[in-house]
Amino acid sequence: MVAQLIGGTWSRPRRPVLPVFNPATGEVIDEVPLSGPEEVGAACRAADEAFGHWSRTPVMERVRLMFRFKQLLEEHFEDLARIVTRHHGKTLDEARGEVRRGIEVVDFACGAPTLLQGRTLREVSRGVDQDYYRYPVGVVAGITPFNFPVMIPLWMFPLAVVAGNTFVLKPSERTPLGAVRLAELFLEAGFPPGVLNVVHGAREAVDALLEHPAVRAISFVGSEPVARYVYEQAARHGKRVQAAGGAKNHMIVLPDADLDLAVEAILNSAFGNAGERCLAGSVAVAVGDVRERLLERLEEQTRRLRVGPGDSPGVQVGPLIRADHRERVLGYIRRSEQEGARVVVDGRAEVERPGFFLGPTVLDGVSPEMAAGRQDDDHPQHPGPDPAADGPDYPVRA
Repeated sequence: MVAQLIGGTWSRPRRPVLPVFNPATGEVIDEVPLSGPEEVGAACRAADEAFGHWSRTPVMERVRLMFRFKQLLEEHFEDLARIVTRHHGKTLDEARGEVRRGIEVVDFACGAPTLLQGRTLREVSRGVDQDYYRYPVGVVAGITPFNFPVMIPLWMFPLAVVAGNTFVLKPSERTPLGAVRLAELFLEAGFPPGVLNVVHGAREAVDALLEHPAVRAISFVGSEPVARYVYEQAARHGKRVQAAGGAKNHMIVLPDADLDLAVEAILNSAFGNAGERCLAGSVAVAVGDVRERLLERLEEQTRRLRVGPGDSPGVQVGPLIRADHRERVLGYIRRSEQEGARVVVDGRAEVERPGFFLGPTVLDGVSPEMAAGRQDDDHPQHPGPDPAADGPDYPVRA
């Protein structure tokens, strides 16, 4: 079972568990506990207790530890990338890119002595000076999605802790292994117990974080409906909150476009990370007489994309995260056909191979009224307000 980190101690709570899959094979590689208010409360208390001394730790000491953490991330770069591929499914090149983007934020956090500076403005009025200071807010919680299990946690906790806050991280129950490895390296870097805590779970854990009085701020990345839910609930409990949601992204191709560049950009955007990212360009809008030429090149280049396990050489498109997510995408293809769209490139043959595969698919004649042309709220890139155990791929084991 995947362990949780509370107050510097790793433990495995006696809670119902969900399987953690290797999406490329469909095999269960671990189990993750569905923690609830008790475990979340313990993590929040540990973070609250650590805040007193951590917030008074000189910024240069915090930065020295962050530099050490950054060094460990570099030393274990390839290990982290392989963890991402193993329990998410993206290709190793994509995983390496993810880890690199995460480390870049740690680089930024190492600039805290400059980032945390205040300022003074003398004589804003006669005999009045203005002083501006930055203070840590307290316990910060992060709720991260399945699709970037290393990068998005690194967006959050390094900046929060170097500023003097303490942190409770709730990674996606679908891809918890990356966050656990980051926490192990964080402790190895020498950070005090309780500065970073990791709990697992789905809706019950999320709601406990949103409601706990020790949590002063919440950071969330996921789908738009859940971002709205997190924002509303956190704000209702008086917390600072940032909630980043997904989108339905459109790409416009004009008649004078360089089609070689345009097609490469479209394919990378649409099928990179198997399309499981909030910046995926899922709709290409052709303007004027470029449509037929664009469609011809898209079809040709899409058919050349190699699908397979992310750790296989030359693979360009890995599996989807779960069988139920694949069925959801298949539903969009079937519905698009019913609504009058034409399947130009059909990736459904890849469903027959082991794992949760679906090949790159291109639809033509998609109108704004069709589900495939407007919806982006059905994929599980978030812990959800709905319990993760509801789906067929989430058999809860007591």
